[in-house]
Order: sequence, then structure tokens, then C-alpha cells
Amino acid sequence: MKYMPFPPFHSKPCDRVVEVENAEKAIKLVRNALPLFRVGKPLIKPDGVDVPILYLNFAIDRLHYDPKKERPLPKGCPRSSRAGEVGEIEEKVEKILEEAKILPAAEFREPENCWIVPVAWKSFIILHIRVSADGKEIIPDYRLTEEIRRHGL
Repeated sequence: MKYMPFPPFHSKPCDRVVEVENAEKAIKLVRNALPLFRVGKPLIKPDGVDVPILYLNFAIDRLHYDPKKERPLPKGCPRSSRAGEVGEIEEKVEKILEEAKILPAAEFREPENCWIVPVAWKSFIILHIRVSADGKEIIPDYRLTEEIRRHGL
């Protein structure tokens, strides 16, 4: 059997955009934009509730919400109890956003060529905000935006 080497992990180096200054710009941008985030209409699913978070009429991420405990779920845990009153969910998530904090760090995702700035509520990371590699623009979640528009929310 002929030996086949593993393909390289990265097809292009990201060292040109991965600079501490760009990460700091991304964090500052999200910190300044946080007061402008709006709560969209909850998406009720059989196994949970997702609440779109909007910025300039585009969805930027979905917040997983547990209506039974009346609190967000951490990223990576999208399943919850059945939904309660939709209006109550929006009000509770607005309060959660008021209490949210931007963590002072960013992750770089090479496939998407962007920074991920985590947003926390208490000890949970509840949102991942995408910011352009240069740290100057928030990148919408186009798939979620389309889902919202498709359902007329």
C-alpha cells in the first residue's frame, strides 16, 4: 500500500490579518454595538426556542432560550423545554441583553475569515458575534436572516 500524506490543515496562512490590533478593534466594535442589538421574534421549534438577535435589521446570531427556567442557554446547548408566551420571551431576552457583557477576547475563524467575539450573560457564553478580519464590520448571519424573512417574522 502506498503512503499518502495528510493534506495540510490550512490552505492559506491567516497571519496577514491575525493581529492583536484587529482583534481589539473587533471587541471594541461589538462593545459599542451591543446597546443597538434588538430582539427578534422567537423561533419556536419542537425541541427548543431560538431568539434571533438583530443589528441594523439583520440577524447576527441566535440566542438559545429556556422558557421554563426563563433564562438563556449557553452556546452549544440549543434544546430546552416547551415554549411559553412569545411576548414574555422577547421581554426577558431584552433584559438579558441589557445584562450581557462582551468578553475581552476574540477567536479567529479562518474558514469564515472573521473574528468571533463572545457575548456572555453571567457565566454563559450566549452569543458569538462575527466581525470582519480587519475588525471594522459586524457580519450578519445571512442564513438566520433568510430564515426570519422566509417565516415573515
